[in-house]
Amino acid sequence: MKSMKLLGLLIVLAVFVTSCTPAAAPAPSGSAPAAAPSGGKLIKIATQSPLSGGSAAVGEGIKNGAQLAVEQLSEGLKGMGFTVQIVPFDDQAKPEVGVANAKNIISDPDIVGVVGHYNSGVQIPSSEEYHNAGLVNVSPANTNPKVTDRLLAEVNRVCGRDDIQGVVGEQFALNELKVKSVYILHDKTTYGQSIADFFRKAAEKDGLKVLGFEGTEEKANFDPILTPIQAANPDLVYFGGIFDQAGVLFKQARDKGIKARFMGPDGLDSADLAKIAGDAIKDMYYTTVAGPVTYYPEAKKFATDYKARFGKDPEPFAAQSYDSAAIILKAVEAAAKANSNNKPTRAAVRDAVRATKDFKGITGTITFDTKGDPAVAKYFVIQVSSTDPAKWGENKAAKTLDIPAPPPPGK
Repeated sequence: MKSMKLLGLLIVLAVFVTSCTPAAAPAPSGSAPAAAPSGGKLIKIATQSPLSGGSAAVGEGIKNGAQLAVEQLSEGLKGMGFTVQIVPFDDQAKPEVGVANAKNIISDPDIVGVVGHYNSGVQIPSSEEYHNAGLVNVSPANTNPKVTDRLLAEVNRVCGRDDIQGVVGEQFALNELKVKSVYILHDKTTYGQSIADFFRKAAEKDGLKVLGFEGTEEKANFDPILTPIQAANPDLVYFGGIFDQAGVLFKQARDKGIKARFMGPDGLDSADLAKIAGDAIKDMYYTTVAGPVTYYPEAKKFATDYKARFGKDPEPFAAQSYDSAAIILKAVEAAAKANSNNKPTRAAVRDAVRATKDFKGITGTITFDTKGDPAVAKYFVIQVSSTDPAKWGENKAAKTLDIPAPPPPGK
């Protein structure tokens, strides 16, 4: 009986103590839960790119480029006692997968930066998660204006923008190829539709006749789309999208007897385009913000090292991924030194990345503007010189331009 009374007294005391304990303060709205600090000196750099599916060739190159940078450029951090690791994530070129991966990335307190993505439609929603966690993101390949025009302190890129790339392509088609009419297609993605629209607006402004503007998610049978194109008989077919879809489209267009020139943006830049389309892409042109590795003198050693490490030539954007990771590593090292050689906060790394000026990368000298764009970016018009996939890296630049980034929105 005494034991029952004692139990009752303990229950009452427990209720009293619980009711008098203040509740934990709620996390700030829109922010990720604070991650508990990890022990030791482990630094992780995450990558996000498609490692499976139709875009895997380029996505693998992005992962490998960042991995090579971590392996070659971590000496300073190792000298401070840090272990540096690369942590790859497969975003499958799907926004929902990228976002899910981003949530896992920000939950790991040892990850201090992210290199990626390939697809702007994946990067944009995923980077909202990085922003909420204060985790820096340096993109080697995302060209949609919205990537940096949101003015997020965490989001940067080492490449140019579609609102400029689309105009570069249109100007080349008009002034160099002397085309009078164009039929424009896109893949309905954030990237493909956006750059196709920039090309269309420039064409309409300059009096280049736009015979059609259409989006498609088709991957296998393009006949319903090609029939009206054949009837319209344009001088040029412009496709805004990715190489795996474009290769099938171009091959079927040639098989159908369409004689128009082909053109598109840097989403077409992959040796896999030649594997899929074969002779259909002979002498075609594409624009890109990432020129052939052979164009960059500083990237010669990178190309040799990449092939020795991974057994193949670097895909487009692998070199830009190397530079993206290198910028993060340099920022981590600077922030660690400022923190008495201790692990820096994500905020310190973020701020150090945005402060990047005159960084001597293998793809050029990089200075970020207030948006996170390179202050001056390179744009290329490339001609396919061989339909042999093994010779894709030998494609030549027909035109190279250095163009300043536009000012922030509203300025």
